[in-house]
Amino acid sequence: MKLLCISNGHGEDAIALPVLQELRNLPEPPEIVTLPIVGVGKAYSSNGFEIAGKVQTMPSGGFINQDNRQLARDLQGGLVGLTIEQIKTIRAWGQSGGKIIAVGDIVPLLFAWMSGADYAFIGTAKSEYYIRDRQGKILRSQQDSIEAKTGCYYFPWERWLLSRSRCKAVFPRDKLTTEILQQQQISAFDLGNPMMDGVATDPSRSLFYQPQSVKRELARPLIVTLLPGSRPPEAEANWERILIAVSSLVSVFNQRKIICLAAIVETLDLDILQGSLSRSGWLPVVDPDLELTDFAINLDAIYYQRENVTIAISTQAYAQFMHKGDCAIAMAGTATEQFIGLGKPAFTISGAGPQFTPGFAEAQTRLLGESVILVSQPQAVGLEIKTLLQQPDRLQSIAQNGLLRMGKQGAAKRIAECLMAVMS
Repeated sequence: MKLLCISNGHGEDAIALPVLQELRNLPEPPEIVTLPIVGVGKAYSSNGFEIAGKVQTMPSGGFINQDNRQLARDLQGGLVGLTIEQIKTIRAWGQSGGKIIAVGDIVPLLFAWMSGADYAFIGTAKSEYYIRDRQGKILRSQQDSIEAKTGCYYFPWERWLLSRSRCKAVFPRDKLTTEILQQQQISAFDLGNPMMDGVATDPSRSLFYQPQSVKRELARPLIVTLLPGSRPPEAEANWERILIAVSSLVSVFNQRKIICLAAIVETLDLDILQGSLSRSGWLPVVDPDLELTDFAINLDAIYYQRENVTIAISTQAYAQFMHKGDCAIAMAGTATEQFIGLGKPAFTISGAGPQFTPGFAEAQTRLLGESVILVSQPQAVGLEIKTLLQQPDRLQSIAQNGLLRMGKQGAAKRIAECLMAVMS
């Protein structure tokens, strides 16, 4: 079997990757080719997957649906020509008898349908949690939305694409969304969210959640993971706001040691991030003590310190930093979702965009529920964290909510096996 994977963004590429890797590990693997329709697909090429057709990085980074100005920039940057070439590639693939897996939103789904081939869909962008609570009831604030009125967060035209006979399987991101799609006579499978496989290192529960006395809790450092996002220059601007939030920890937790673990993707310039630290009064730590290296577990980490707070920065310890954190200060999409999927709270601050705008941040709180605490100003983050620490019942509910919203790890293998069964 020949399989073309179409995805539309850095996060979507990262979600598709573990599924493709599991397919490649099967006894009789398909011939796999990829087509990232946003960006150049570094996640694919660096893991040995061939890229078909033309790829190109657009000025918007893929966020044209959130800002019309970004669309104009992409049009000037050659979006129309790129799209035409990609559609030609997809149609040729369908005519050759290949099959397609689309990962993302309606754009790769539409491309898959246009190919004339059999296809499957991993839906990363939509969830019933955007309009429903944990019990499946419509949120009061969403009762007048078109999604609520039509009974499903997927629009009617999206459901039409998902219900075609050539659409062999749909893999929604959570159980609730799967159940609603099944009610629409769509072949949806509840196999989990492959997003969580990106941090699947069999985490141990953070000390933050273990029964212990107040004295013992205060005796250890509080570990805070920092997630500024993945796309420059937005992530670099997010970093500036996150540093303001970290500064609020200095005064609120003046009697407790704080260690912040900055999980930085390789696309960001560490020199720019370190420059922000220096301008904000943070001093480099040349010889970190054993306690710091124990929490960072990465010899390549760079350390900065100010009073009782230390920041460790690394581009090589993403999963480790996610697991070590008690909570996160986050201005990211996929990374925030992965973090709360580990059963932990994330404190978010809206930015200027193009991704992490006030609208995106508000929608994320609906998607992820109580696990995400949206803070209006970065200066208030320290007090919000301190308040949450004093509410053990709320922390326990957050842990349960994370698993409910994001599912168990191991979804990539389950999806790969199902794909082979339904596509063969």
